[in-house]
Amino acid sequence: MKNFKILLMAFVVGMGLLSFTTTNHDKNEPKKESKSSARGYEVGDEATDFKLKNVDGKMVSLSDFKSAKGFIVVFTCNHCPYAKKYEERIIALDKKYKSQGYPVIAINPNDPSVQPEDGYSQMIERAKQKGFTFPYLVDEGQKIFPQYGATKTPHVFLLQKEGGKNIVKYIGAIDNNYENPNDVSEYYVQDAVNALLKNEPIKMTKTVAIGCTVKVKK
Repeated sequence: MKNFKILLMAFVVGMGLLSFTTTNHDKNEPKKESKSSARGYEVGDEATDFKLKNVDGKMVSLSDFKSAKGFIVVFTCNHCPYAKKYEERIIALDKKYKSQGYPVIAINPNDPSVQPEDGYSQMIERAKQKGFTFPYLVDEGQKIFPQYGATKTPHVFLLQKEGGKNIVKYIGAIDNNYENPNDVSEYYVQDAVNALLKNEPIKMTKTVAIGCTVKVKK
């Protein structure tokens, strides 16, 4: 009887320790975050569609472009010197690849209360002044750029349609020389789109975006 009581007490204590360990392990277990909320997209991820206001007042979604094979999504803005340096090259990308199924979709991610030059009316003026041939959308509420993981202006996300989904194929800079287009030796976006058009692997799928930080209200 005495031995039985000792065994019973050992069993109860053991179960208590097991319960304590399991409970504390669960409390300390880090919560899993989705890819987009934790760090933005990586190459191979499915990119979300959006519905954002264009400079012509119309709402634009990727799903509107039925015949597109993919998209050159560029997070850019009005005020940033880097973005200004790339404007002509962004226009050139759209003119070259829109007819081949890869139009440019430009998105301004900045909060105009932080940077007034990036307000909606200023976007309209800039688009007219530069003759943008692509949609120039405003990320009102700054909901889209964090999903994509854009941190700079400009920051490119090359998407390809696959089975009804928009799959990220390249992330980063447009090329390797923002200061002078004549000194560019690596055409990252151009090379990536050309590879997709030829059904070939993209040699450089990710580069570091160079530009101004996205302006967010603190």
